[in-house]
Amino acid sequence: MILPVMPTPPKHIRQTSYTIPMDASREPLSDTELAYGRFVPRQFLHLLGHNDIRNVELGQQVECKMTVLFSDLRDFTALSESMSPQENFNLLNSYLMQMEPVIAAHGGFIDKYIGDAIMALFPDSPDQAVRGAMAMLNKLDEYNAGRQRAGYRPVKIGIGINTGIVIIGTIGGKGRMDGTVIGDAVNLAARLEQLTKDYDVPLLISEYTLYSLENAAPYSIRFLDRTHVRGKQDAQSVYEVFDADPPPLRIAKRENLVLFEHALACYHLDDIAAASTLLERTLEMIPDDAAARVYLERCKQRTSGTKVPSFTITKQWLVDYEIGVTEIDRAHQELLQNMNSLGAAVLAGTSALTPALLDQLELAATTVFNAEESLMITRGYSFTSLHTRQHQRFFEYFLELRREIESGNEEPLYLTFRVKRLLSDWLANHMVTADRHFGQFLRGRTSPRKP
Repeated sequence: MILPVMPTPPKHIRQTSYTIPMDASREPLSDTELAYGRFVPRQFLHLLGHNDIRNVELGQQVECKMTVLFSDLRDFTALSESMSPQENFNLLNSYLMQMEPVIAAHGGFIDKYIGDAIMALFPDSPDQAVRGAMAMLNKLDEYNAGRQRAGYRPVKIGIGINTGIVIIGTIGGKGRMDGTVIGDAVNLAARLEQLTKDYDVPLLISEYTLYSLENAAPYSIRFLDRTHVRGKQDAQSVYEVFDADPPPLRIAKRENLVLFEHALACYHLDDIAAASTLLERTLEMIPDDAAARVYLERCKQRTSGTKVPSFTITKQWLVDYEIGVTEIDRAHQELLQNMNSLGAAVLAGTSALTPALLDQLELAATTVFNAEESLMITRGYSFTSLHTRQHQRFFEYFLELRREIESGNEEPLYLTFRVKRLLSDWLANHMVTADRHFGQFLRGRTSPRKP
């Protein structure tokens, strides 16, 4: 996604030259250098491999792993209609001044202000982005407390986070150029921020971010939806991070995670009557659960019909899943077939078949993932660690799912939905993003990477 070039005069300063000393880490920056750094992030220059803005040329680009964060003030248009232009600027600047140091403190930097929205980049770690987002929400609580003491309305924000491989570079013309970040990872982060409005929740992350975290256990995370993003054939799983909720709400959500996901499984499998019952029970336990209330309202707007009329266990193999390496493509196809077989067995309640199917699936996944990682190391693929992290996270969720299946304590419909979401849907999305990029690398079609 190419973000709009903002026509604000200060950004023309990007055309003026300045130099960051090679030993800038030891020498204090001059006033001029500090001033330019407020308009052109030094981190952006470093990602391009430069210390001197005079060396940056139009069209320069590098590929890098990035976690992208979008945040937006809620209902700012309606709020601004009751204020003068000066009051609008005062509100924006007072809010943005609170957020910028929080992002910087967690290893991120602001790439753009888009009106009342922030686009921030976290080059090092998705964990830093998630922790930074939670810190932003905590800082917002402090900011709102001050607004209320001064007699002003509190404000709300929504944050969307996604992790992936992006191209960072310069676009524009001879007289005006701008830095930007392009890629599907940016599109999905922006989409997630928009979805926070639909569910009235403050923070959403993608499954790519979830699977890229160092350790997801410390966070309070729950599955929220499967959504289609423009230009993508397969649905994307969306997760809510609710650590910044008030303690009673956070505790109630954690204690009722399974109940809530049972309800969502029934909803997505078109068993609306069961979904409504479970959502009503969820709201009895968590009266302030906005997402549960949204889903219950959706149930009321739909007509209950036959159970599982549109849900299919089998995910068909598509040409889009191929990366161009025959052995790996065949192994992926076999792995998808194993997942389909497991889902069908779980739905049919044939518990005698599931242990062998689980063993077969685990062996197939181990074989193909090891082969991929070995080839990546041999060929010097720059994003091997990101790819490996996602494989590791897959096995963590597979083992969790295996325990649930082997315990026999969960309903087949719920487990079937879990198989589809955590296994076959994940594999499809992994193949068309991470694996496809590796295939392009093998064919020499990826963009240049920073040394």
